[in-house]
Amino acid sequence: MMNNYGLYTRGGVITERNADYATIRLRVPGGVLSAAQVKQLAKISEKYGDGTLHLTMRQTAEIPHVNPANLKRIAKALEKNGTPLGAEQNEVVNIMACPGTERCKYANCETIDLARKVDARVFGKELPIRLRIAISGCTYMCNSPLLNDIGIIGRIRPLRIPGLCTGCGTCVEYCKERAITLKNGISVLDESKCVQCGVCIHSCPYHLLKSEYDHYQITVGGRRGANPCVGRELVTVETEEEVVEVIDRVVYWVYRTAWSGRFLADQMDEIGYEKFREDIRKEFGPKEQAAEE
Repeated sequence: MMNNYGLYTRGGVITERNADYATIRLRVPGGVLSAAQVKQLAKISEKYGDGTLHLTMRQTAEIPHVNPANLKRIAKALEKNGTPLGAEQNEVVNIMACPGTERCKYANCETIDLARKVDARVFGKELPIRLRIAISGCTYMCNSPLLNDIGIIGRIRPLRIPGLCTGCGTCVEYCKERAITLKNGISVLDESKCVQCGVCIHSCPYHLLKSEYDHYQITVGGRRGANPCVGRELVTVETEEEVVEVIDRVVYWVYRTAWSGRFLADQMDEIGYEKFREDIRKEFGPKEQAAEE
């Protein structure tokens, strides 16, 4: 066991109820695996585990019932397969992402490649707390980014050009928030109800609705569990590069200021979130967002 001490203490190695065995959690940003990787994982599980794979809520996979004496062999095989040891302790854990524009008709942004970029920058960084990140291509948020420590949501602010609407009512039918009504043959948007999902833009059969602002909403401080908490909006940015940079800043802020043993949601005010938010908005936010401070 001493020869494997370094591996055994990694976040991807989880001691089971029967302490003679461990579950191996994998690093799979965005939850995307090739068929070849899945086949190889099956072989690894059959050889070193119990022949099963457990798919987790955080879009990764686990190999149950592994003998810790085989950790070095397993780690080497997983690394070769492109599915290395994951994270589960006080660190940045597996990055979640929905299918994004590659497959989902509601998505406003690409998500999988973005998840890989975020993963490359911050995955596994040791922190005082466990940090969860989720990326959603639209405001329907199937993977609940608002309930993660850091959430990224693709949004579109719709623009209506006066005089062009035909009054067909298609956008009214598609808007789930009931933020659009027809008045005197023209669609009218109630901005207080609009969640910037972009569905009205995508659904317009005449392509008369345009995007005024394609962006990513970044939130901080969400939490699942017995006492869920919705994350607070930190900033909106327009590029993937800005998303990655802002997330890196959040991770560093948590590293420098957060207390261990508590959820980020429970200590946001104590560790200076408002000042941090102000600084981030001044550097990354749109002019009107920075002016709010």
